[in-house]
Amino acid sequence: MHFHHHGYVSGDPRVQPAAGVGIDRPTQLPDEVDVLIVGTGPAGIVAAAQLSQFPGVTTRIVERRGGRLAIGQADGIQARSVETFQAFGFAERIIAEAYRITEMAFWKPDPRNPANIVRSARTLDDPGGISEFPHLIVNQARVLDYFGEFMANSPTRMTPDYGYEFVGLEVAGEGEYPVTVTLVHTAGPDEGRTRTVRAKYVVGADGARSKVRDSIGCTLAGDQANHAWGVMDVLASTDFPDIRLKCAIQSHDGGSILLIPREGGHLFRMYVDLGEVAEDDNGAVRKTTIEQIIAKANAIIHPYTLDVRNVAWHSVYEVGHRLTDRFDDVLPEDLGTRTPRVFITGDACHTHSAKAGQGMNVSMQDGFNIGWKLGHVLEGRSPVSLLSTYSAERQVVAKDLIDFDKVWSTLMAKKPEEFENPSELEDFYVRTAEFPAGFMTEYSPSMIVAELAHQNLATGFPVGKRFKSAPVVRVCDTNPVQLGHQATADGRWRIYVFADGAAAGSPSPTTDLAAWLANAPDSPLAATPEGADADAWFDVKVIYQQDHTGIDIGAVPAVFKPEVGPFKLPYLEKVYGTDPASDIFELRGVDRGGVIVVVRPDQYVANVLPLTATAELAAFFAPVLRSRTRIG
Repeated sequence: MHFHHHGYVSGDPRVQPAAGVGIDRPTQLPDEVDVLIVGTGPAGIVAAAQLSQFPGVTTRIVERRGGRLAIGQADGIQARSVETFQAFGFAERIIAEAYRITEMAFWKPDPRNPANIVRSARTLDDPGGISEFPHLIVNQARVLDYFGEFMANSPTRMTPDYGYEFVGLEVAGEGEYPVTVTLVHTAGPDEGRTRTVRAKYVVGADGARSKVRDSIGCTLAGDQANHAWGVMDVLASTDFPDIRLKCAIQSHDGGSILLIPREGGHLFRMYVDLGEVAEDDNGAVRKTTIEQIIAKANAIIHPYTLDVRNVAWHSVYEVGHRLTDRFDDVLPEDLGTRTPRVFITGDACHTHSAKAGQGMNVSMQDGFNIGWKLGHVLEGRSPVSLLSTYSAERQVVAKDLIDFDKVWSTLMAKKPEEFENPSELEDFYVRTAEFPAGFMTEYSPSMIVAELAHQNLATGFPVGKRFKSAPVVRVCDTNPVQLGHQATADGRWRIYVFADGAAAGSPSPTTDLAAWLANAPDSPLAATPEGADADAWFDVKVIYQQDHTGIDIGAVPAVFKPEVGPFKLPYLEKVYGTDPASDIFELRGVDRGGVIVVVRPDQYVANVLPLTATAELAAFFAPVLRSRTRIG
C-alpha cells in the first residue's frame, strides 16, 4: 500500500485525503451532477466506486431503499470478482469471512434403490489453477458494504443517496447537463415529493424491472420462463453428509437441488426444483410456500432429512433468459452520429438463472467497464468516443453468459434418466470451469483493444482478456509479490515493460524505451497534466529477467522510479525481478527479447508490443488520449 508520500500518515492508510469534489461534499443531492447512477446493486456500486477515484467528477448514486441492503439475493463470488476486489483493496478481508468452494459433489439416484440418492462423484472446483484467488460464497450485502467503504474513503468521499426512486428521464440535444432526471422521495419528511436532477450522464443499475431501460426504449427479449425453482437460505439440522459442500443433487423423480453452503459455518442455500411451469400458470407457482419448498427438498434428498430451524430468506423464481439489443441510449440508426448519454448495466441488460452464480459477477464487470470510461472522458483524459465501446464490449459478454446459462440450467433441470452419459453434468462443470470463473471474456479489437499483431511475444497475456497475474520479486525490499495485485482500481492505464536480458541501465532496447517514454512528445506519458505526479495517468512498471540480487536499482532508468508527491520522492516499488521458483517469463510465454504489455484500467490486456515498437505504442494511444500536449 502506497502512502506517506504527502507526509506522515498516522491513521488508517485506506482513507485517502479528500480532494476535488470530496472537499466539503454536500450532504444533499445536488441539482446538477456529472454522473447520476441509479441503483446501489453490484453494477451500480462498482461504477460508483471506480468513479470515486476521480476527484474532479461529481458522481452521485441514488437508491430507492431508505438504507443499506440487509439481505442480498446473490452470493456466489467467482475468482474474477475476487481479482476485482483485490484492485479495490478488500480481497483479503472478504476472503476471511466468506465460504470457500474447493470441491463440488454430485449426487444421483442409487442404482440399487432409486428412491435414495448416493454420492456419485466429486470434482475440484478449479482443477486447472485458473486463478490464484478462490471461488467464494458471501452475502451480496457484504460485497456492497465493502465497496461502500471504499467509496467513503476515496478522495470524493462518496456515499449513496438513499430514499430516491427513479421516475423517468429526458435527453436534450444540447447543454452542459443534457439529461433531466425525475426522482421521487421514498422516505423521510419529503416522502412522495418529486425531485429533478440534471446530469451529463446517467447509469441505470436498477435491476430487471429497470425504469431507466424503459426510459431509453430498450426491452428485454428472449426465452420465456418455463421452469420454476424455490430458493431458500436456511439454518437446519440434517443428516445429509455433504451439507457443507457445494452439491448438485438429482433424485429419481422428485427433481433436483443445487446446494450452496454459506459463510459462517451453518447457513446454506438450496435451489429446489419445482418443475415445469404450465403456460396458463399466470404466476401461480410464485405462491409456493416455504413449507412446500422444504417438503420438496426433503423428498429430493431421501433417505436423508432436513429439519429447518430458521429461514433467513426465500423466494420462487422462473428461469428465463433475456437480453437487450443495446446497453445505451443510442438507437441503431444513430450509431456513429452521436455518443451515448444514458447507459444500463447488470440485470437491466441481461437476466438468466441464478444457479451458475453469474449475475452479480458479470454485473460488477459491467460497472467496472463503464466507470473508468466515464471518469476518463469527464476528466479530460479521453474523447467522448470512448463511451461507445461500453455497449459494444459488454453486450457480447452478456450474450455469451446467457448461452452458457441456457445449457447449465437445462442440465440442472434434467432427470437422471434423460442423460445420454451418466457423468454429463459433472463433465460439463469441469470442462467449462473457466467460463463461470469469469475468465472467458475476450474483448474484440477496438480503439482500446489492439489487433493481435504481436501476440506471439506474450502468449500468456492474450490481448482482450484479463491480465493474468504471476509471481515476481520487488527489488527495493526483496518482497515476493503477485504482479497483478500491485494494480489498484485508480483509473490508470498500466504499461508493463518486460525487459530484455541486459543488465539494468546498460545500453539495451529497455533503456531506449525508457528514454522514449520519459522524453518523447508522442509518448503517452506526455499527456500527463502539468503539475501532476509523473505516474498520475500511467503506471509504468519494469520486470527484469534477472532475480532481485542481480539488479542494481540505482541504474534503473528514472521513468521506472517516478518522483511522486509534493516532496518529489522516487517511487521504487515499480521495479521487479523474476521469482527463481516461478519465472514469469516462462509462466506467461514472454519473449526473452523483451515485451511491452499494455493493460486497461479494468485489468484487461489492451496491447502486446516489442520493446522497439514505440511508433505503434504512440499510435495506439493517440485516439485514446484527448490531448497530446500537457494540460493544466
